[in-house]
Amino acid sequence: MRKHRYILEPFKGMNSRYFCPAQNCGKSKTFSLYIDMETGEQIDHTVGRCNREINCGYHYTPTQYFQDNPEKKRINTFSVYKPHKNSSTYKFKTIWVKPNHKDFIPVEIFKQSLQIGKTIIKIAETNNFIKFLVAQFGIEHASLLVSRYFIGSSRHWNGATVFWQIDNQGRIRTGKIMLYNSSNGKRVKKPINHISWAHKQINQEAFQLSQCFFGSHLLINCSKPIALVESEKTAIIASIYLPQFIWLAVGGLSNLNAEMCNILKGREVTLFPDLSKPKESDLTAFEKWEKRAKELSHITTFNVSALLEHNATEAERKQGLDLADYLLRFNYKEFNLEPSKPPLITETLPESQPNEENNQIQHRSSPAYVSETEELYIETPIGTTYTIYPSIDHYNNRLCLPDFIDKDKISIDGFKVVQINLDLLKIILKED
Repeated sequence: MRKHRYILEPFKGMNSRYFCPAQNCGKSKTFSLYIDMETGEQIDHTVGRCNREINCGYHYTPTQYFQDNPEKKRINTFSVYKPHKNSSTYKFKTIWVKPNHKDFIPVEIFKQSLQIGKTIIKIAETNNFIKFLVAQFGIEHASLLVSRYFIGSSRHWNGATVFWQIDNQGRIRTGKIMLYNSSNGKRVKKPINHISWAHKQINQEAFQLSQCFFGSHLLINCSKPIALVESEKTAIIASIYLPQFIWLAVGGLSNLNAEMCNILKGREVTLFPDLSKPKESDLTAFEKWEKRAKELSHITTFNVSALLEHNATEAERKQGLDLADYLLRFNYKEFNLEPSKPPLITETLPESQPNEENNQIQHRSSPAYVSETEELYIETPIGTTYTIYPSIDHYNNRLCLPDFIDKDKISIDGFKVVQINLDLLKIILKED
């Protein structure tokens, strides 16, 4: 039987209990600390479990603590390898990793996957997931999603997609390579579960992986609340239906930990768990995410949406329905206007109205600015940043990835003002 190095301190009366560090608890004599069995010492005053499981539920494990504070523990990783390709024996080697060290994917590999210069239709020929997005939402919205989330393509499998994990400093942590069915948008799981990782494909020895949320680069927007789901596909699709959120994907419940969530400190966060299949565990996915939200309450306030939990049928639970499955039942163009829409607060732009003078439709629009060198500057909703394209044509046809610049670093005085057609997601000049 495996002997655990860290255990909760044995109960020795109320004097062995401590104050709970959770903001919504703070009760004395309810908190048990973890101790190191090798040294007999406590790890930290925050590492432990509150005994008020229902009213509080705080539980900060040693694993989570060392993930948040890698300098506190020397990391020793063991890798197994074959010395020769045809050998049947394995050997072990030890790799010592420096604390706080992280490796990143080379930008050149990232750019190659984006197929810059190709049209969205051309990219869709070799990317099943993008092909599904085009069929579901049209070329314009699919182009927007591809450029917003930097959706890449991979040759690892024919038609494979890369979901890049880009942190808020623009560094590429890794990319999840997955294969989808272009017709229904479902993952291909037979004859194998088609999931791989970009950092494994570049064959860099001892790559020190440190994951971040898929979509972390969007956190530059400080005004919108955060919505957190499990899969990358769900985050992408939900961003079309509910654009009032910044949609991130955690990749799996195990990644919903303090190290990953520290970037969300002070933000308004709503969790949208999938439905769990009854055979998986005694706890439903909703209950697991709710429990994890309580454990992470020292970082920020997490709300857990019960949208699926309260509305799903037994058949849908067996299928493991997620938010994307639910949203795809609706026409995205009419979703925010549906009287029977789900109980979520949504912000909608005003509908197009006929112009009484010429009886023509006046489209919804938003201003953008063109410099003397023809660069296009689009103000993001937060009012602190500009998204920059080399030209209007580059924006209209999504010919490249945009750059970003803080508003206080540039003046747009004298720039030409143009209008973005929000229905077409294009800039149409009068002479066109």
